[in-house]
Order: sequence, then structure tokens, then C-alpha cells
Amino acid sequence: MRLRFTKMHGLGNDFVVIDAVRQRLTLNAEQIRYLADRHFGVGCDQVLLVEAPRIDGTDFHYRIFNADGGEVEQCGNGARCFARYVRDEGLTQADQIRVGTAAGAIVLQVRADGQVSVEMGIPRFNPTEIPLQVRNRAPAYDLGSGCEAMRIGAVSMGNPHAVLAVGNVDEAPVGELGPRIERKSLFPHGANVGFMERRASDLIRLRVWERGVGETLACGTGACAAAVIGRLWGELGESVQVQLPGGTLLIDWRGEGEPVMMTGPATRVFDGEIDL
Repeated sequence: MRLRFTKMHGLGNDFVVIDAVRQRLTLNAEQIRYLADRHFGVGCDQVLLVEAPRIDGTDFHYRIFNADGGEVEQCGNGARCFARYVRDEGLTQADQIRVGTAAGAIVLQVRADGQVSVEMGIPRFNPTEIPLQVRNRAPAYDLGSGCEAMRIGAVSMGNPHAVLAVGNVDEAPVGELGPRIERKSLFPHGANVGFMERRASDLIRLRVWERGVGETLACGTGACAAAVIGRLWGELGESVQVQLPGGTLLIDWRGEGEPVMMTGPATRVFDGEIDL
């Protein structure tokens, strides 16, 4: 099978984007891993599929596959690239695009300056919705004991996130603690893990260990999760700049019961074809 694709990135979080509206295809986990492989394939953090709508009132359906071949519910940086892609490809001329995902519908807004704002949905804190293996919701949860004791915040942004505060994000043991927390039995579906350094009430620095991928240069849902947890802890305001290794996102959240808004760039790198 000869497959057309586009390579894109959002602040260095990179994607292989595939039009499954105008070309028919079915991809298995092995093919996803091949596409994502940086030595033998194209190379990416996630593979994104643009499909015809499945949910009433939406314009498209958006599927996300991690580099390990597993399908996940949401990807914020990918959503911005999705909006840019469907506009560039002439699949829509709309500035506001409603897209179905495994986590529900989201709204993408293409701005005049080329940046994309994404309504990421309402954060979910109920342990059964994250999911998190605890009985009652709390602002923070204890992990480990003794010298390894730590406290995390937990939230679902369509996918599960753990957030912990660190004094200096550059020195945070992301490669060591990230995979350990990701696979904790506390998170039956795994978790994305954010290491957050607060600089001011409207500014944080963040590194994210993504479930099924590893550390990435940027994570949109991770930025949303960190801003939300920081606000719940009383440390952040309504509008927060999130500085990631790949660049900066703006996150706005008015509070519980309200959707999170994320704004940032999306970049098209190149188009290509590959034999699968």
C-alpha cells in the first residue's frame, strides 16, 4: 500500500498526518510503529488520522496513535496541526472546525495570525473518569513513601494526567520518575506525567513524559493539565503561559465546570509518500 502523508509539528511535538477521507486505508499497530520509527520510517511522536465525521454536528473525526501503536483519546498539539492540515488541504474553509474524538467533540479555531485555539473540553477530576484507583477525589494524592514520597495532582483532559511540582524543571528526573508514575497501578490506563515549575501566577515551565511515547518537546493536554492543577492548588491564575522545551502555549481556564482553551502554533514540515 502506497500512503500519502504530511509531517507536521506543534512546538516540536511531531506528527505524521494522514488523510483518511480521500484515501481509503486501515492501519494496524505494526504499521503505526513503522511510520513512527525515526530510523526506518518517517519518525513522529504520534500518527494522526483525518476521517469523515462519526459524531452528529462535527465536521471531521480525529484519531491519535502513539508511537508504540496504541490509540489514545486526545492530543492538543495534534489538534492544532489537524486544524491547519484540513484548511491547507482544502477539506474545509471554515475558521471554526468541530471535530469528534474518542473523548468527545472539540472545537478548533483558526485565528487570523495563523495560530490555532482549541477548546479542549471540561477537565474531569472524578477518580472514575480519569481513571484513578482511589475512592474519593482530592486536590492531591500521595505516591510512594519515605525518601520517594511525592504528591501529585490528577485530572483527565480526555486522557489521564499526573502533575507534580518541582523546584527546577531542568533538574527534574523526568526519565526516571516519568515511566514509573505512568505505570503505577494507581492509573489503570497509564498516565501522562507533567513536571511543573511555577515561576509566577501566570507563568510555568513544564516537561512532560507522555504515555506510550516518552518525553516530548511539547504536550498540549499536559500543558492544560498543569495549568488546571496549578489553579486548583491556588498557585496559578486564569490565564497561564506554559513554557515547554519546544516553545510556549497559552492556556485559559475560568474554573470548574468550564472548558480549557489552548492557543499555539502548528507547522507543516513536508509532504511525502511511503510504502507500507
